[in-house]
Amino acid sequence: MAQGDTRFIFITGGVVSSLGKGIAAASIGRLLVARGFGVQLQKFDPYINVDPGTMSPYQHGEVFVTEDGAETDLDLGHYERFTDANTSRASNVTAGGVYNTVIRRERRGDYLGATVQVVPHITDEIKQRIKLMADATDADFVITEIGGTVGDIESLPFLEAIRQFPVDVGRRRCMFIHLTLVPYIRHAGELKTKPTQHSVNELRRIGIAPDMVVCR
Repeated sequence: MAQGDTRFIFITGGVVSSLGKGIAAASIGRLLVARGFGVQLQKFDPYINVDPGTMSPYQHGEVFVTEDGAETDLDLGHYERFTDANTSRASNVTAGGVYNTVIRRERRGDYLGATVQVVPHITDEIKQRIKLMADATDADFVITEIGGTVGDIESLPFLEAIRQFPVDVGRRRCMFIHLTLVPYIRHAGELKTKPTQHSVNELRRIGIAPDMVVCR
């Protein structure tokens, strides 16, 4: 692929958490690597902690330490094992880290007295983290997993940022994949798709129409 023509794949989740977005992202990355493409993966976490290093492993699981010494989300371990590519500090972005960067810039006066808001300042910083990954690695594909569940308040800045992203780089370079739960109701002997329908509708209300729905 020509330089500057990186494709972007965004993985979101709905209905419930812990469905395996990280494994889904890593598996898609593995398929692309098998086709000869260069792939980099990112995990965006909506919590206010700057990184998972001080979080209880009972709540969040063990941290994964990257080659450059960053304490990151354990999903990065899946990314490395599946794609044989090293991750870095830039591969794990948290809401706390994004807000910390924006607030430090505001304190330095970088915004020249402007009112600092979630849109555009926070969303622009989130988009910049995605673009930096593409520019720094020159990967053919950057796969970005958005932590949390569609409908959560804390995920909204990240979802708004990826909604805007195709406007910045072109829709043909972006793909949205939504992972949802299809529960099996034993007494009825049926799989129920209604939760998935509601989850996709919630995503569409935000302005994101998924190109693919992965059901578990």
